[in-house]
Formats: sequence, structure tokens, C-alpha cells
Amino acid sequence: MKYNNRSKAVLLLKDGTIFHGKSIGIEGVTFGEVAFNTGTTGYQEIFTDPSYFGQIMVTTNAHIGNYGVNDKEVESDSVKISGLVCKNFSFNYSRVDASESLFDYLSKQNLIVISDVDTRALVSYIRDNGAMNAVICTDGTPIEELKERLAQVPDMNGLELASKVSTSEPYFFGEETAKYKISALDLGIKTNILRNLAKRDCYIKVFPYNASFEDLKSFNPDGYFLSNGPGDPEPLECAQEVAKQILNVNKPLFGICLGHQIIGLANGISTYKMFNGHRGINHPVKNLISGKGEITSQNHGFAIVREELDKHPDFELTHEHLNDGTVAGMRMKSKNCFSVQYHPEASPGPHDSSYLFDQFIENIKTASN
Repeated sequence: MKYNNRSKAVLLLKDGTIFHGKSIGIEGVTFGEVAFNTGTTGYQEIFTDPSYFGQIMVTTNAHIGNYGVNDKEVESDSVKISGLVCKNFSFNYSRVDASESLFDYLSKQNLIVISDVDTRALVSYIRDNGAMNAVICTDGTPIEELKERLAQVPDMNGLELASKVSTSEPYFFGEETAKYKISALDLGIKTNILRNLAKRDCYIKVFPYNASFEDLKSFNPDGYFLSNGPGDPEPLECAQEVAKQILNVNKPLFGICLGHQIIGLANGISTYKMFNGHRGINHPVKNLISGKGEITSQNHGFAIVREELDKHPDFELTHEHLNDGTVAGMRMKSKNCFSVQYHPEASPGPHDSSYLFDQFIENIKTASN
């Protein structure tokens, strides 16, 4: 094994705290909101998930890159995180169906990475002080200059990012001869959501984030889907209006993550920015309808205000996050609509919540009878 003499690098937080590490060899400076993910596998899905756009990702798993990457396991067409912080970066990998090393994959997309960081101390600090903007520097830029540039980076609260990751033109996914047609609003949709719908005999037309209800309706769909995505949901007034009009015609509607928040906002239920957010593949959720527990994959920094949901006469809390009691799922009493704040399509697992796609199909079947 060849030894690489790597240069020093820093992670500077907005409050002035500095964590030291080493560059993996991709030189530059990158900015974003620092957040951590507690998953032990699935780093490729994390890095390509559009919901992570604008975030510097801290991985709590000690080893990143050890199983390489596979071109067929991406959630979008490129890496979406703005930077990576890890403890041990593996330049070598061992996996039968890996297509290349993580280093080669990230180098092609010029992602700035800092390794050899005390990630346990960093995550502990973020837990205590909350998610905040940060900068990774691997090219020796002076700290004072980094502080000045970091001060100009906008806060995630109030930031609209769906437009940065949504498709610019409608496209189709699945078999045209499928039994069901779905109109999906792309706020940052993950490819595996489309795979799960297609696997259930759906033909999906995916529309840009700013498409109108008339655009989605023109496909004559059997049901509507509002996708996951990055940023604050409040600025997405067009998507909220689309949700209102879908509910007016009472066609089956399913929302995931950002789509879930849009449904809440469309009905006068507020959202708020969380202190840290939920990111990982080990979050416990209780299905209040069945009484069963689910281990879920989550990735969100905003959430529905539970007190407002509980008071809303037309909404029912269906899923509760067991760590902090936040809203993990809801449904409407008078409309064919439900949504969740987590990812039932998670590729590396867990798969406890994949039944939600079946529930959507059952709603479509019921509505068509």
C-alpha cells in the first residue's frame, strides 16, 4: 500500500470553532450547513441525495469509502452534498460489484473532503450547539479570510433550494403500459422513490418544482406524489398551491419529507427549523394506527409543528418519532391524502416502511372503484 503524504485542512464553524484534519487530495474551499448522519452504511446514497444539497456532511461511522461505489446505486445524477467530513477515509476498497473507489468518484466531481477529524467531538459539539454554517478548507486559505467569506453564506432558515436540484423539464419513469399513472412534483426526488413506484406497476411523469396543478393534471394521473427535497419549505408557495388544488379534487396524494411539509403548510400548519434535524438509518418511529414500531431512514432539518397538527380538525397524527415526539407521519380525515417525514424507499435499509408505497397504491385502487 502506497503512503500518501496529505496536507493539513480545517473545518471552521460559524461560531469560530475550528476542527483540524487532513485533505484527501482534492484542494479547495466549500461552504454549507454542517450536519451529521448516523448511518453505518449507505454513504453513496447520502452523498447523491438531493435533500442534502447545501450541506457539509459529517459521517459518524468511522470508516468511509471502504466498499467503494457502484454506478447503479446513486439517488441522482451527481453528488449533492457540498462537502464531506470523516474520521478515516479509505482510498482502498473491497467489494465485488464496486465500479471504482470513492476517491476517484469524488475527484471527478471535485468534492472537498476533510478526514482525520475527531468526528466524535465534532458531532458532540453540533448536538450541543445546533446545526450551523461552516467551511472546509484544504488549500491553505487564511482563517480570517475564511471567516469573512463564511459570514456571507445565507442561513438555511428561509432558504429555497428545491429549484437547485429539480428537473428543468418533465420526464417519464417506468413502463408506459403500467396499470397506474402518477404525476410527481420533483422538489429533489430520489431515484429509488421512482423505482419503488415503478415496481408497483406505476408509470410516472416527473414535473419541475414550479409546475402548476394544470401541468400535473394534464397527465391524467391516478394519483399525485410530492417528493423530498432540500431547504426550507415555506418559500415554496407554488408547491403549496399545487397541494391545495390536488386536495380540492381529492385525488390520492402521497408526500415524503419536504412533500410532507408542503402538505402541512397548504393546510395552515406551520413548520420550523430543528436544532439539529434527523439524519440516519436508525431512527425509531411508532405507527400509531397499527401500534408497530419501525426503524426508519431520515433526512430533514425542518419539521411540522405538532401542536398545530393536533389542533387541526381534519388531520390525524399517524406516526411519531420516538426519540423526541416529533411528527413522523399524518393523514387527512376528509381527503385521500397521507404523508411521512422519513424515507420508506431507503436503499441500504431499513425497509420497515416500504409498505407505505403499497398503501398509496391501495388508496388509488379505492379511489378508482
